[in-house]
Amino acid sequence: MNTLEYVPVPAFTDNYIWLVSNGRDAVVVDPGEAAPVRAFLAQRRLRLSAILLTHHHADHVGGVADLCGHASIPVYGPAAEAIAEVTHPLSGRDRVHLESPAMDLAVLDVPGHTRGHIAYFQDGSAGAAPHVFCGDTLFACGCGRLFEGTPAQMLASLDALAALPGETQVHCAHEYTLANIRFALACEPGNAELRAWQEEAAARRARDEPTLPTTIAHERAVNPFLRAQRDEIRATLAAQLHETVPDKLKSFTLMREWKNRFR
Repeated sequence: MNTLEYVPVPAFTDNYIWLVSNGRDAVVVDPGEAAPVRAFLAQRRLRLSAILLTHHHADHVGGVADLCGHASIPVYGPAAEAIAEVTHPLSGRDRVHLESPAMDLAVLDVPGHTRGHIAYFQDGSAGAAPHVFCGDTLFACGCGRLFEGTPAQMLASLDALAALPGETQVHCAHEYTLANIRFALACEPGNAELRAWQEEAAARRARDEPTLPTTIAHERAVNPFLRAQRDEIRATLAAQLHETVPDKLKSFTLMREWKNRFR
């Protein structure tokens, strides 16, 4: 069995279109823009075999029609969202089996950013690490804005992702890491692992390298949205926002609202 390669193809100003290949065929995740995908496929002499979509936003689906052209390329995406190009609508607990590159994926319902947002989890096999393609639900040190869902929905979605194996490689769709770390440090300034991550992430970006993928274990240690129940975070929110923070949901809700206006 060929080892799969997972490549973040940059698009727009800060998107990543994840491309997984076996050296012959490739699947792309959330191709908001066709040109960078076409260029990468041509450079590597790869054939596009499937497209996976997590949600309906234009910067995730805008390149699909161009990439498909007149070819019968299967397009997998959320059943609960209106995406014209989807040929295989999916909901949580569905599975996707791809022949080449060989991938078996479990579909997770992760609403919050949008109502029908899904993620794809590839279980580890034969010693390989697991992978999750989470769109705009979970970011490195952050999470997506609540455009359509509720705080309770997003918190449940993040809890579901946080429950994946710690070694799971997290393939987020945006390079928001440095800005997210600044906010995370405002929430939890005493987190030493977070401060070390700030230095490492800044060094990567200075070399024009992506900060992704991250891992679930790492996110549990540094991502404030996965740590909303922590005493330091709740105390910070209470002091900054002059609110009582009785539970995890209130902590998450206040933190997400604060992040929306944080500069």
